[in-house]
Amino acid sequence: MRTVEWHAPEPGGPAEVWLIDQTRLPLEEAVVRCADYRATGEAIREMRVRGAPAIGVTAAMGMALAALEAPDEPDAFAAFLERAGAFLIGTRPTAVNLAWAVQRMRRRAAAGLAAGCPPDAVRSILVATAQQIAEEDVAACRRIGAFGAPLFAAGDGVLTHCNAGALACVEYGTALAPLRTAHAAGAGLHVFVDETRPFLQGARLTAWELQRAGIDCTLITDNMAAHFMARGAVQKVIVGADRIAANGDVANKIGTYGLAILAAAHGIPFYVAAPTSTVDLEVASGAGIPIEERDPDEVTHVRGQRVAPPGVRAAHPAFDVTPARYVTGIITEAGLIRAPYESGLRAAAAAAPVGYPWPP
Repeated sequence: MRTVEWHAPEPGGPAEVWLIDQTRLPLEEAVVRCADYRATGEAIREMRVRGAPAIGVTAAMGMALAALEAPDEPDAFAAFLERAGAFLIGTRPTAVNLAWAVQRMRRRAAAGLAAGCPPDAVRSILVATAQQIAEEDVAACRRIGAFGAPLFAAGDGVLTHCNAGALACVEYGTALAPLRTAHAAGAGLHVFVDETRPFLQGARLTAWELQRAGIDCTLITDNMAAHFMARGAVQKVIVGADRIAANGDVANKIGTYGLAILAAAHGIPFYVAAPTSTVDLEVASGAGIPIEERDPDEVTHVRGQRVAPPGVRAAHPAFDVTPARYVTGIITEAGLIRAPYESGLRAAAAAAPVGYPWPP
């Protein structure tokens, strides 16, 4: 199955959003079935579904579930959707795709109601829009793969951080998309997978995906990256993004900033792959990107097992910001962007097949 799927047994019947439970991978493949928007929000908050594009699609489908649950009276219907949207946006603050998708669904609902459509018609519009957003994500990832693959030469060693593969999207991935495309063309890449403490998205998810795709990979701890760069094993670095500011600063999983500095020190190109829905032109620089602070227990424990002394204080910023000066290029579904990023990102957003921001 896809990472995120809409399931409706019959037209007008009960609907659910089905998600691969990423907290149980790689040891168990299980599905979370969400019957209402609250369940989708909790799945996002608990990281059962994660990755900026995937949580955007999940939130859109959560809004569609909210529409199915909302009262029939138009004003009450609109108010219910507003509350559902606020709840979903509040689940995780850093990835802009989530707010992008909720705002798009809100605009569709408002336009339908303003045009005199009854709530039943708006429900159908929102269900269709959520599914459309999912299909757009698949198409965007395929295009990112096509634009990014030529950057990787046969035999390259490529380092990636966190998980920006199919599990972070509906399917195929962002940072892994160029590697999948290059692999299919016979490039023979070798991928170094950062384990990505503290949630281990690299060890649990990226390594699992690459094995299933038949792409040669080696799992390393986060603090091994400089060692392999210094020995000439790494020729490129590619990561995903949760939000890209107008100037090209990139928010991504904690540890990305350090990798960018290491890559610069070793003369290694550092690429970011993300759809234009991850670009936030309203935020001038990375200083304006909110950084999610997660439960410190995720640092003091690994998979429920305590690894630090009881009572020790721990910090857990889930993301950091890589300044644009360390980014060699940003790969979007509209093409490869190089510095100066502000003009390039605006042009890419305008040229993106879906359009920016939040098309009707």
